[in-house]
Amino acid sequence: MKLSVIIPNYNGIMYLSKCLEELEKQDFKDFDIIVVDDASSVAGVEETVAMYPRARLIKHDRNLGFAASVNDGIKATDAEYVFLLNNDAYVDEGCLEILLSAIEKDGEFSKTFSVQCKMLSAFNHALIDNAGDFYNILGWARSRGKDKLADSHSNPGEIFSSCAGAAIYKRSVLIELGLFDEKHFCYLEDVDIGYRARLYGYINMYEPNAKVFHEGSASSGSRHNEFKVRLSARNSILVRYKNQTAFQKIVNFPAMEAGVIIKQLFFMKKGLGKAYRQGILEGRALKKTDEEKSRKIVFDSAKRKRAWAIELQMIKSLIY
Repeated sequence: MKLSVIIPNYNGIMYLSKCLEELEKQDFKDFDIIVVDDASSVAGVEETVAMYPRARLIKHDRNLGFAASVNDGIKATDAEYVFLLNNDAYVDEGCLEILLSAIEKDGEFSKTFSVQCKMLSAFNHALIDNAGDFYNILGWARSRGKDKLADSHSNPGEIFSSCAGAAIYKRSVLIELGLFDEKHFCYLEDVDIGYRARLYGYINMYEPNAKVFHEGSASSGSRHNEFKVRLSARNSILVRYKNQTAFQKIVNFPAMEAGVIIKQLFFMKKGLGKAYRQGILEGRALKKTDEEKSRKIVFDSAKRKRAWAIELQMIKSLIY
């Protein structure tokens, strides 16, 4: 099998049929579909998946989170590539073939780890939902192109990391990098692995001709809520803890702390200040655990050199 499409699902039965139906319409046929249900409390997942011949189901008996779900899908296939797709996202015509062409562009010499689609709003196709992720020295990850017109960001090119809601990855490199960090549960695990891949000498790309229509926040419920704010804050601590050199952490400390203060004030105005602060404290405690210490990058001279190239890009990302 050339490609496996992995769809994590948690109480998303109302979206799943549309997601699977649009995949079945693809002209490219050398793929299968793995739906990983994360202990949904809503019935009907088995019956829905059974309607689509390419699809098979993995069921969790408890909610393990996005990272564990996609990891289980990755482990369950021996396909060369995996396409991670949110359950509330629907592929456009030719999407899979375009993505495969992009990730295989330079053949065996390609250093491309991932290629992200142009994600458009499912409610308004004239607006971009995500065209790749940024990460800056304030410790903020942001969606590139969010709410901009769909005809913008029309050129393919390198991005900091791919949003795992609609991106293709080389499975062999995912295995090399240790898969997604399951301690993240959900949020920023894609930025984390994209950052890690860059330190290992790989790149992440954006392909605007591969389009996906995304409803957004189907599992968490809204753009800003206590669960999302807390976990995103916690995981932002883990991203920089694992992927930056000790010297970078010293240099970036003032900017990172400023980023925390600004976000704290922002979420206080939205009535979510307590959730944000709780997430920061959880992240600071979690990074002291042996498990997270074991996930830290071990820097050799090549990785240190790449780390400072990434540092310059994180500084430039402040002005976007």
